[in-house]
Amino acid sequence: MEIPLILASSSPYRQSILKKFNLPFESFSPDIDESPLANESAEQLVIRLSESKARSAAQFYSKGLVIGSDQVAVHNNQILGKPHNKENAIAQLSRFSATKVTFLTGLCVYDIERGISKTIVEPFYVYFNTLSPLQIEAYCDAEQPYQCAGSFKSEGLGICLFEKLEGDDPNSLIGLPLIKLNQLLAEHGFDVLARQNRS
Repeated sequence: MEIPLILASSSPYRQSILKKFNLPFESFSPDIDESPLANESAEQLVIRLSESKARSAAQFYSKGLVIGSDQVAVHNNQILGKPHNKENAIAQLSRFSATKVTFLTGLCVYDIERGISKTIVEPFYVYFNTLSPLQIEAYCDAEQPYQCAGSFKSEGLGICLFEKLEGDDPNSLIGLPLIKLNQLLAEHGFDVLARQNRS
């Protein structure tokens, strides 16, 4: 029996990224409280949440390699989550104008049967253009990025907000760093390339 790959996320963005591996996978929506704990750093937060999401799969599956991921934006040492509405998105993007924002993505691969998990944090840096209020409002109306950390969709029109991007894997900005995921799966004995002819 093949080890199933399980994505602990209902995000269509993460699902579309994982499809690049050209392997079948299942997904579910982990019901996790994403609120930061008192005095918790951004790194600690994304590690805890990505591990919690991955380990919550044990409620539904008895075996498989579970992929859990969580992302936050950090600006001036402040953790920023999803804006949820236009007003908050405009406020976030106004703060980001002409500055650098760090995105931290926690990534966990959890082997349900063996009870073993491996977790990393992948940083990515976004340098924003100087943005006018008109540009920010027009962007928010056009793409409505209210469920995205940082108030933008880098795979879409959001690219026009940036001066430059800096990091090892552009997929991490969308929420799933595939280079690191491939490495973590390999550490669990799961070879993405070798499995291409088995599915």
